[in-house]
Amino acid sequence: MRTTAFVASTLIAASIIIGAGKAAAQPAGMNGNYVGAGISAGVTHGVHSNDDAVFGGNVQGRVAIPQTPISVRGAVLFGGDATAIVPTLTYDLPIAKNTNLYVGGGYSFITDEGHNTQLGNRDAAVVSFGAESEVSKNVIAYGDAKWAIDAYNNSSGDALSFQTGIGLRF
Repeated sequence: MRTTAFVASTLIAASIIIGAGKAAAQPAGMNGNYVGAGISAGVTHGVHSNDDAVFGGNVQGRVAIPQTPISVRGAVLFGGDATAIVPTLTYDLPIAKNTNLYVGGGYSFITDEGHNTQLGNRDAAVVSFGAESEVSKNVIAYGDAKWAIDAYNNSSGDALSFQTGIGLRF
């Protein structure tokens, strides 16, 4: 049931964003690829004593698919008892010169399942919402939220984490 809700929510959000983009003049958003690093904070916790919220770091990257508003992204969230590796596919919406909003879906792979990360303690589907902007030549500031669905062992609890950082365009 959660997977159906996830897919439906993602499709509805994508159709709204795509429809809004066609109705308005398109600003020049940010193109290109980057890799960056920053901080990451898990703000939820499971029902067990070892499921506390986790603060740590992140390494994130973006590879834009040419001539489309689609990007392949990856994130590594570290600092807990395990690491979360999160590949995602996003729809990028330009909102200003060198600035995008993005929404997408992916999956969180926990390196040591059962041990805590910013996105829970087990592999889970992930919805991501974020923004990125070129703040100076080839320097990107980014921030996003990742929502992992059914992300804790022995619980149906979800996990939410926030990331921010600085990247270099390549």
